[in-house]
Amino acid sequence: MKVLKKLFGGLNMTWPKLIMFAVIAGVYTGLINQVPFLHDTSLTDPAIYFDRWVLCGILIIMNAKSNLDSALKCFVFFLISQPLIYLVEVPFLGWSVMGYYRNWILWTILTFPMGFVGYFMKKDKWWGLLILMPMLVLLAFHYGGYLGQTVFSFPRHLYSAIFCAVTMLIYSVSIFSEKRVRIAGVIISAVLIAAMTIWVIIKPPVYSTEILYSGGEQGAVFDDTYQASFTDPSFGTLSIRYEEAIESYMVHAEMRKAGQTEVVLKAPDGTEKHYDIEIRRDTYELTPKQAK
Repeated sequence: MKVLKKLFGGLNMTWPKLIMFAVIAGVYTGLINQVPFLHDTSLTDPAIYFDRWVLCGILIIMNAKSNLDSALKCFVFFLISQPLIYLVEVPFLGWSVMGYYRNWILWTILTFPMGFVGYFMKKDKWWGLLILMPMLVLLAFHYGGYLGQTVFSFPRHLYSAIFCAVTMLIYSVSIFSEKRVRIAGVIISAVLIAAMTIWVIIKPPVYSTEILYSGGEQGAVFDDTYQASFTDPSFGTLSIRYEEAIESYMVHAEMRKAGQTEVVLKAPDGTEKHYDIEIRRDTYELTPKQAK
């Protein structure tokens, strides 16, 4: 508890320290996002999602000395850290990667008013929880997204899901001293976490796409008299449909988890063509195998 109080209000966040913090955060995020085997994991999530940056912003706000100090430091932190991420990636990806920074420009500008208003949480009043609420809701949606990705491709993004849930519970306890406000904040966070967990259980993630076209590059020719299936049904379902736009039959996949399995295309005479398929959250790789 003492450690949390130190972090959320007991740090001497000077300007040199803030700038160093921004540089380290930006360079680290940009570099780790270039490690191939870490792609699509919790370690590279900060290059795409907000949850870790929410923590940075709240730490800056809670260690600021005034509304203006909070607003300026939040703005400068994100003004330095966000473009640095893309600048670090330029040697690996080229200057075109800087185009992604425009997605962060508006958010960087908004950190000034958010930092100014966020400082009022230090007043330790019940309405301070209303200021925190948008961040809790944002983190809840992040938690649900991460949890869905974990369910689809366990254990990827598990750490990110846990991070969101834990920080949601910690923020109210660390920011406020008033017991009723802290309890209310924890209850709200717990309800949001439970709601998103139930939603993911009820509506687990599904990757829907077409994986084969009759007469396509994979060399398969088929129609609706054929049958398509995974050798392991737990990966999802396959169906053959006719697409009028391209005047061709296709195999439509509803995939429910990542991994490797086989696709079987069975003709009416019983002959089969097999394909190895490697499924990821939003892409796949299909390779023809021997016919059977």
